[in-house]
Amino acid sequence: MKASLQRQTGLTLISTVLLLGLIGFFTLLILKIAPIYIDHSKVVNSLAGLKQTVDIQTKNKNEVWNALDKRFNLNYVYNVTKDDVKITKQGNYLKVEIDYEVVEKIAGNLSVLVEFNEVIEVGVE
Repeated sequence: MKASLQRQTGLTLISTVLLLGLIGFFTLLILKIAPIYIDHSKVVNSLAGLKQTVDIQTKNKNEVWNALDKRFNLNYVYNVTKDDVKITKQGNYLKVEIDYEVVEKIAGNLSVLVEFNEVIEVGVE
């Protein structure tokens, strides 16, 4: 019994290859998905900066979009288009809603879809 336990140490070649394959797959997922969330944090920061802009609620929709677009260009945000941004303005109330999705190809016909929805509200309704 003791002799058989000494011979059964370590991983086989097949289990080592499978383990390295799993590690490689999850590394690939992290390398593909992490930039999506980094870009999303830039979108959130742009919205927070827009919210702190002085008298943003007094500007019209085009001025709000231009201010937001400048922040996107400054932060290299390319996943958000004008169609993804909904600006609601009523008097001294401003609501900016960004609803977008990102599709990232992983390998072959395998893709990942990530959906985001961010909202800021400024002023009194």
